[in-house]
Amino acid sequence: MSDRIIRASEIGQYDFCAKAWWLGSIEGVQPSNIRELQSGTAAHEQHGRQVRRASQMQAVALVLVGLGVVVLILALFAR
Repeated sequence: MSDRIIRASEIGQYDFCAKAWWLGSIEGVQPSNIRELQSGTAAHEQHGRQVRRASQMQAVALVLVGLGVVVLILALFAR
């Protein structure tokens, strides 16, 4: 029995094209569209950076809203 781990991306590849999965994962045949694959990888990395940045900005916004509420409450009690 093999201890090989099958990753989720492999399941997706198998679902899309079982022959392509077999050739790449079992036979070790390299794809002919390396440039396109690299371009897709770069696009996904850029998207990931944008998602992380958006999450950071959302966290900052929540902190600022919280500070605004605290300042408002202090201003109301100061009257």
